[in-house]
Amino acid sequence: MVELKTAEQIAKMREAGLVVAAIHEATRAAAVPGASTKDLDEVAAKVIADHGAKPNFLGYGGFPGNICTSVNDVVVHGIPDSVTVLKDGDIIAIDAGAIVDGWHGDAAFTCLVGTGHAPELAELSRVTEESMWAGIAAFRKGARLDDISHAVESYIRRQPRPASGKYGIVEGYGGHGIGTQMHMDPHVLNYVTKKRGRGIRLVPGLCLAIEPMVTLGTPHTHVLEDEWTVKSDDGSWSAHWEHTIALTEQGPLVLTAPDGGKAKLAEYGVTTAPDPLS
Repeated sequence: MVELKTAEQIAKMREAGLVVAAIHEATRAAAVPGASTKDLDEVAAKVIADHGAKPNFLGYGGFPGNICTSVNDVVVHGIPDSVTVLKDGDIIAIDAGAIVDGWHGDAAFTCLVGTGHAPELAELSRVTEESMWAGIAAFRKGARLDDISHAVESYIRRQPRPASGKYGIVEGYGGHGIGTQMHMDPHVLNYVTKKRGRGIRLVPGLCLAIEPMVTLGTPHTHVLEDEWTVKSDDGSWSAHWEHTIALTEQGPLVLTAPDGGKAKLAEYGVTTAPDPLS
């Protein structure tokens, strides 16, 4: 069942989204050479507590962290620990969430650690982030779910190929509905498959997390024995970006972006809905 939200419920999700934005700001600053992924998890826990919110990752299906910390060839669901210490040249995706009065926010970003990066890593992150914004711009009243998937995939396919030869759009993982639960219907693929058809029609009140995951190689992954950590099959490094978005009668509102997505969506000619908290 697809859950549609009222204006008041979207306002609560905006509160949760701003907590997630604060987690991103704090963990981005803390993701430096010498920091462990557990250090980042502790930073996130403090931000959540300081805002009077609750973590939605901690304990979810038994997950032991407040955030997911996915380093280098870990695509998603990396578990924070004291052993994984960031090094200059690493790439890390931080996926974070928060709950306010029962309503969820969820977003991820990719961070380049230090300064010693191959140029293709910065480009990988840029391509993944921009494909997310292309998908968000396609989240319009009257469109179909498949229009989001097509926008994400087509943006990636239009980019010059990296030195590794291709970008792998990760299969088996994608975006999702969100609201009273973190993961809800519908599932949002980052590529088009004829088997799924065009998907549901996009209507006001629908809230989605749009989250492309892209590697410098294969789209195929495997899960480690911890039953959480997802790695690329060929060891290629990856990037992951995500935002939670509400569709309203006035247009989309990026609930986990400080400005509601106004600046980026303007590049696509899209006007965002008014922020209910402003």
